[in-house]
Amino acid sequence: MLAGVVPCVDDAVLVVSELVGNAVRHTTAGPDCLTIEIDGDQVIVAVHDPEPDDGRVHLPEDAADPLAESGRGLWLVQTLARRWYVETTAVGKAVVAVLPREKTAVSRAAGS
Repeated sequence: MLAGVVPCVDDAVLVVSELVGNAVRHTTAGPDCLTIEIDGDQVIVAVHDPEPDDGRVHLPEDAADPLAESGRGLWLVQTLARRWYVETTAVGKAVVAVLPREKTAVSRAAGS
């Protein structure tokens, strides 16, 4: 769907994977909707689930251990996205990540 349309497609796929994985692991019902929106110079991805925002979705205070097999998801999201946040919806919550459309995390890190 996004391939060939936006350079950040690989970043978007990784962010979606992490957010869906978190919803599967940390909610009772799991995710029930994924939305992807192209809005000007950004791509907005949101993973929705039916549970209320109870404050549990947050970055751990300690930096993620690079050798750990889990616990890095939101750190990756924060690194790849311009910003991310939790939004209360009519039926639960959505974890939303906003990615720059024209640049990947690698190109931003390289300064290009």
